[in-house]
Amino acid sequence: MAINTDKVQSQAAELSSQLWSIANDLRGGMDANEFRNYILGTIFYRYLSERTETYMQDILKDDNLSYEDAFASKDFKPIVEKWSLEHLGYIIKPENLFRELYRKVIKPVGDGDKFSVEDYERAVNELTGSTLGHKSEAAFAGLFDDMRLQDTRLGDTVSERTDKIGKVIAKIGEIDMDLQDQEFDVLGTAYMILIGLFQSGAGKKGGEFFTPVGPSTLCATLASLGLDEAKTVGDCTCGSGSMLLDIRKHLTTGRVGHFYGQENNPTTYNLARMNMLMHGIDYQNFDIYKGDTLKNDMYGEDLKLVVQVANPPYSLKWDADPSLLDDPRYSGVDKLAPKSHADFAFLQHMVYHMDENDGRIAILLPHGVLFRGGAEEDIRKYLICTINRLDAVIGLPANLFHGTSIPVCILVLKSKRNGNSGNILFIDASKDFIKGKNQNELSDEHINKIIETYKNRTDVDKYAHVASMEEIEANGYNLNIPRYVDTAEVEEELDISEITGNIKSIDSEIKQASDELKKQFKELGLEFPF
Repeated sequence: MAINTDKVQSQAAELSSQLWSIANDLRGGMDANEFRNYILGTIFYRYLSERTETYMQDILKDDNLSYEDAFASKDFKPIVEKWSLEHLGYIIKPENLFRELYRKVIKPVGDGDKFSVEDYERAVNELTGSTLGHKSEAAFAGLFDDMRLQDTRLGDTVSERTDKIGKVIAKIGEIDMDLQDQEFDVLGTAYMILIGLFQSGAGKKGGEFFTPVGPSTLCATLASLGLDEAKTVGDCTCGSGSMLLDIRKHLTTGRVGHFYGQENNPTTYNLARMNMLMHGIDYQNFDIYKGDTLKNDMYGEDLKLVVQVANPPYSLKWDADPSLLDDPRYSGVDKLAPKSHADFAFLQHMVYHMDENDGRIAILLPHGVLFRGGAEEDIRKYLICTINRLDAVIGLPANLFHGTSIPVCILVLKSKRNGNSGNILFIDASKDFIKGKNQNELSDEHINKIIETYKNRTDVDKYAHVASMEEIEANGYNLNIPRYVDTAEVEEELDISEITGNIKSIDSEIKQASDELKKQFKELGLEFPF
């Protein structure tokens, strides 16, 4: 189920153009960065609405009834409400469907039919209210909290707020895109595009909440190789959920039993849950938790995951409280990642939650984890020697991510090394990328080259090396890729005797030219200046 990154990048370009149009209409009043929440929330509401219509058309086709007719029938209304709650997890009344709100904005039938922001607010409240007391309540709780429709910064009056939000609904209604497309992460991509358009405040660090298509595809593929399905998958810094969702695309059957994630930022915590639902994940088949992964492990001690991916915030400062040494996630090494670099703390969390039989991890980290000393050296030794789970180290190009230009690496870990316990594969893919104006990209060709090299696990000149444990020990457990993969270009050998001869010949030519000039200066009665 390989993803077509070229197609996705084309879809992203189209969406960017459409979002730029919305952004231009919304400038003024509220800080532009905050409009993001209204745009994303409305895209999500449109999706839930279209999903309701699709589902209702399917279940009512044999009764030859429209959703509006069924909802108006005292016999059918309780049935369709029950079906909607059980299957979708929520209810959107026919009059609250996105297409109805859009119609009222574009073509109202008389003054009494005109759109009001209060219509939208009521629709959202009724949707979330329909989940209360049901199994889906936790999945939908607070999803629209960032879309504050009574915020006076949208306008002091209902009329002003109606005008602003009406423009958002009109523009999003014009987007010609299949929101049911499972391959394209509409919300995550829109989030990153909006960060780029608004360039302010939280936007500057927003890249940590979304992993670009290339690195995401690469991590999901590496962590899923050889699996038909996965009982449990997780991302402990899931951001918008894009990489967590990617895993499903790289399993042979595409079947995942349950998705787990944790995210500390409240806005992107909501975004991740929206993304799960927009990608057809049943509300009963995912648990996304809000909280600081390093301090508060919401997974609990017993959860073991078959596939894990992560793109943690690089070199995050944390308190490294000594009391955390009692936490089973960190107690194996008896050392905490340094306060200045929490990178390995995230990896230790993931290692603790690895399925013992066939656990896999692919994590994006800065290169410093490969060679820094102190506690990080002890953690490397633990991963390599004590539990022997580090399977590969892959260096990627610089400037692949929004908000940072540094090159990063992927560490691949396995609970069972399948005959490779005596070595670690090193790949230097840092020179393979498509140069972009603001950000470099990995093409399908670059990604496939890395995947094939990882699968073949053989030396490739100036690209890959299978290093024995003896080599790694001899290097003091320093995993810096240039120690194992020599990418230096061979310099052309110089013929010293030929160069010496050339110099002498040049010197002779210079002397002849100088003598000729002296002669000419003398004939002119001038003093030779050199």
